[in-house]
Amino acid sequence: MNTPNKLTVFRMFITPVFLAVFLINFPYHVLAAMIIFCVGAITDAIDGRLARKNQQITVFGKLADPVADKMLTTAALLAFMHTGLCNIWIVMIVLTREFAVTSIRLVASAQGIVIPANIWGKLKTVSQMTFTIVILFLYQVQESFGIFALNGAASLPFISNLLLWITAVLTVISGIIYIIQSSKLVDFSQK
Repeated sequence: MNTPNKLTVFRMFITPVFLAVFLINFPYHVLAAMIIFCVGAITDAIDGRLARKNQQITVFGKLADPVADKMLTTAALLAFMHTGLCNIWIVMIVLTREFAVTSIRLVASAQGIVIPANIWGKLKTVSQMTFTIVILFLYQVQESFGIFALNGAASLPFISNLLLWITAVLTVISGIIYIIQSSKLVDFSQK
């Protein structure tokens, strides 16, 4: 297994660690979870670059890298939903898109076609990871200093949901574009 693929597998491994650290209540648990999430986000940035630079792009990497991203970002959405920082409909929209795209990838793979993520999918992932880090940072600030209002536009749940709705919109756009592009490559009528 090459280094980019090892980084992808590592990201899959740290995802439940991130979620557990976030959910277990100890001093600065959110900060610790944010650091773990940042490590995951960095491995995502590094593995693709390494694979392209060293010509180590593999079918496993093309398929597993987006799955690792989905695992990490979904874990964050679940953590936020658990703490009231994410509307359940955001999670539903994101998961529906991810299952649809993954299903298409599986059909394509069965036909010997590998459809890598497009630029919109990458923008979606970058926005999810960036906003997750921002929300984790703000949540730690709130736990430490209590600077946000209890409700309204200055509340942490409002700010968090606003950022996550932006990612949900990007998720829908990237999913629609992926479906349109894949419909030109994949034969959905095969038995």
